[in-house]
Amino acid sequence: MSNLDARQLAQRIDTVLDILVGGDTHSAINNLEILKAELLAQASGELEHKSAQPKSPWEI
Repeated sequence: MSNLDARQLAQRIDTVLDILVGGDTHSAINNLEILKAELLAQASGELEHKSAQPKSPWEI
C-alpha cells in the first residue's frame, strides 16, 4: 500500500468544503465519492491511476 499524501488529501477536502460553501451540493457529493473510491483503491493496494478507464475529473 502506498503512503497517503496528507497535504494533498487536505487540499482536496478544502476543495469540497469550498464547493459546499458555494452551494453546489451535487458537485461536492460527486467529488467526495471520487475521493472515497480513490482512498479505498489505495487501501486495497489497487493502482487506479493505471487502469484502462479514466477517472472523472474533479468538478470546480
